[in-house]
Amino acid sequence: MWKEWMKIIVAACFEVVWVVGLTHASSFWEWAVTIVAIIISFYFLIVAGEKLPVGTVYAVFVGLGAAGTVFVDILVFGEEANILKLGLIALLLLGVIGLKLTTDEEGEKS
Repeated sequence: MWKEWMKIIVAACFEVVWVVGLTHASSFWEWAVTIVAIIISFYFLIVAGEKLPVGTVYAVFVGLGAAGTVFVDILVFGEEANILKLGLIALLLLGVIGLKLTTDEEGEKS
């Protein structure tokens, strides 16, 4: 099952790329990369959803994507990083980890 969870992580990484692309793309090639990132992201999301519970897959995907987008904003675009923002992202990631840990592997689709 780790392979399926890795697909969600890959999908979330590409989600960060396309979210940033939607905000900052201004040329044909930047838009092309954004569209390719959307396709790859949703492909891995859909493939992982075939083997894992869809609700958990989507929640983990969105949580990791949101956290990744905030970190890219802070690290690349100079967004303010305050303790409250970082604490809330940590809380979000704890929730994502909790969902993963409480997913009943016997209940997963085979």
